[in-house]
Amino acid sequence: MKKKILVIHTGGTISMSEDTETGAVKPSDTNPIKERTNELLQLADLIVEEPFQLPSPHITTKEMLQIKGIIERKISDDHISGVVITHGTDTLEETAYFLDLTVKTSIPIVVTGAMRSSNEIGSDGLYNLISSIRVAKCEEAKNKGVLVVLNDEIHTAENVTKTHTSNVSTFQSPQYGPIGIVTKRGIIFHHAPTKRECYDIKDVSKRVVLIKAHAGMDSSLLLAIRELGFDGVVIEALGQGNLPPATIEGIKALLMDKIPVILVSRCFNGIAQDIYEYEGGGKHLKDLGVIFSNGLNGQKARLKLLIALETTNSLKEIEEIFQV
Repeated sequence: MKKKILVIHTGGTISMSEDTETGAVKPSDTNPIKERTNELLQLADLIVEEPFQLPSPHITTKEMLQIKGIIERKISDDHISGVVITHGTDTLEETAYFLDLTVKTSIPIVVTGAMRSSNEIGSDGLYNLISSIRVAKCEEAKNKGVLVVLNDEIHTAENVTKTHTSNVSTFQSPQYGPIGIVTKRGIIFHHAPTKRECYDIKDVSKRVVLIKAHAGMDSSLLLAIRELGFDGVVIEALGQGNLPPATIEGIKALLMDKIPVILVSRCFNGIAQDIYEYEGGGKHLKDLGVIFSNGLNGQKARLKLLIALETTNSLKEIEEIFQV
C-alpha cells in the first residue's frame, strides 16, 4: 500500500519557466510541476495543495503560518505519512526553520526547491521533488525535524543555508554537513539531530529587525530601532561576538526598554561567544544583558526571536530558549 504524502506547492523557481526570447524567469499560467503529478503518483498516494504561488522574497510569516495550518489539518484529517513543500530558494531555509520550531509531529516534513526553472537545460526541480517524496515516505526520516532536500543531500532546517546565488549545490550546512544522502537505491542517513524543540503559537504579532555590524558602526540604527517601536533586534556581530564601542549607547538604550538584543556572528562558521572583555567585546555585551545565540545565523535567529516573543516577555526565558 502506497504511503499518503501531502505535497504543498508555494511557488518559486521550481514552479516557473524561462522565457525563451528574453531569458527572464517568471511564473507561468499553470505550475509546470503539477503537470507531472501522474508520474509522481507512482511514488506515493499524493494529496496536492497549492495555497498560493509566490516568489520566495514575497513570503512572510503569514504564509509560513498558513503552511503550518495546512500541515496540522492534514495530519489530523487525512492521516498523512509525510509532507513535501516546494518553495523558492531565497527564503526556503527560513520557512523550513519556522516549521521546524512550530509544527509538533514525528512524520517527515521536507522542503525543496530548484535553482533552474522547469524548461531550462539542467532543470533540477522535478528531480528534487522526486527525491523529497522518497525522503518523506522513508521510515528513517521520522523524528528528525524539518528536512531540506536538494541536489541528493538531506539537511536539517536548523543548520542549512543558501551559500551561492545560482549554483545547484547552493544549500549547505556549514560546520556540520548534510545528515544524509539520496541515492538511486535508497535513502541513507549517517547521523541525526540530538535535540528537538517546538513552540505552540497561533500568530506572529511582534516586530523584530535584523542588522549587520561593520567597522565604524555607531548607535544611530540602534536608537532608530528603539524609536520605531520594534519588539526585538538581532545583530550579526563581528567575529566571536563583538561590536564597535560606539554601539554601546544604543545597546544600553534598547536593553533599558526591555527590548531583547540577540547576538549572532556574521562569520560563516563558528558560534558567537562572550570571550573578549574590552569595550564592545562579547563579555562586556553579555554583562550588559545581550543574549548570545547558540550557533544560528541571523535570519533564523530573527525567526526564533519572533516565535519566542509569542510565548514570553521574560528576557531570562528568552535567553534560555536561545541556548537550546
